[in-house]
Amino acid sequence: MERKMKIITALASTLLAFSVSTAMAADAPSRTECIAPAKPGGGFDLTCKLLQVSLQETKQIESPMRVTYMPGGVGAVAYNAVIAQRPAEAGTVVAFSGGSLLNLSQGKFGRYSVDDVKWLAAVGTDYGMVAVRADAPWKNLSELMEAMKKDPTKVVVGAGASIGSQDWMKTALLAREAGIDPRKMRYVAFEGGGEPVTALLGNHIQVVSGDMSEMVPHLQAGKLRVLAVMSDKRLPGQLADVPTAKEQGFNVEWPIIRGFYLGPKVSDADYKWWEEAFKKMVNTSEFQKQRDMRGLFEFNMFGAELDSYVKKQVADYREQAKSFGLAK
Repeated sequence: MERKMKIITALASTLLAFSVSTAMAADAPSRTECIAPAKPGGGFDLTCKLLQVSLQETKQIESPMRVTYMPGGVGAVAYNAVIAQRPAEAGTVVAFSGGSLLNLSQGKFGRYSVDDVKWLAAVGTDYGMVAVRADAPWKNLSELMEAMKKDPTKVVVGAGASIGSQDWMKTALLAREAGIDPRKMRYVAFEGGGEPVTALLGNHIQVVSGDMSEMVPHLQAGKLRVLAVMSDKRLPGQLADVPTAKEQGFNVEWPIIRGFYLGPKVSDADYKWWEEAFKKMVNTSEFQKQRDMRGLFEFNMFGAELDSYVKKQVADYREQAKSFGLAK
């Protein structure tokens, strides 16, 4: 009798374990879509296309993923639409960036907060940088900051977004580290990342604040000098000679994360399917090749770990924004 009870107990445990694992697993969504919260071209489009190609190449999905565009407010329009109108769509992911998190921290996404979506996966990062013309008189970040400190009006900084944006924040943090009042910086906002580089090469501005991946072609052409990259350590390969801001005495890091979130009512089983699919995908040579082609650097984070990272990042951005009078 005792032996029978042991067998029954073992069978019951096996069945329970099977039912739990089944509940945790979900089939691949029959239809997948990536929302790029901007017009075609640019970082969000790049992020969605990276996923679209990689999911197909690594056979995570059978039917091609659709990419759709929902511009507005560096992700604000898409964020509101997914939460309010499409909260339970298991096959729909939305691209986000560090710029999205910065705007979220400043209350620019309306009534919704960082807690209102399911943060899913990060698949790469870029880093902030400061560049000057190859024939500029400043050979390192200290020399540039010293010139700005001496006379902020004579050094014009250009970037592809307005005051309060990522590009402005990067230079404002450097300026503050150097003892310069960021409000005294001469800052010119352009539309997109290409225009300030053109202005720099035409000598209309003296400094560009932007993203490292955007500068690689110009570095190869020998037209620009990157004075500092805002990463925790030097970047690999052809960028290994570019010093970090930290090693030059300026305690500023600015990673530009790229990733995806799901609607707030997507089931745990569907969330788990996506998480596992991303974990498999990022370890393939196909994905790594696609990521490198798009000028992104390795940064893989998923599920609960990403959720914690995003919430801490938003809190840190909020404190930075408050210190510049940009958030309450």
